[in-house]
Amino acid sequence: MSARETVRIVVDGEELEVKKGVTLAAALLDAGVYVFRRSVHGDPRAPLCGMGICQECRMTIDNVAHRRSCLITVMPGMVVSTGQVSP
Repeated sequence: MSARETVRIVVDGEELEVKKGVTLAAALLDAGVYVFRRSVHGDPRAPLCGMGICQECRMTIDNVAHRRSCLITVMPGMVVSTGQVSP
């Protein structure tokens, strides 16, 4: 796989082209997405540990809530919601 291979995913209704073969968390950070969800108090949350322990990277991925984006490899057509936009 070349470093230039990409896949398209949808994040909060917007299509993004991201690197193939990386975790969703890495792809989003590389694309400039720094808020993955909000705490119950409205504070922005993003990955801390990158290995699934902290659970700060939880997102809704393909309509399944609370998935840890640092453990999920990007797939073409993946639909991701950070909860930052209204449906």
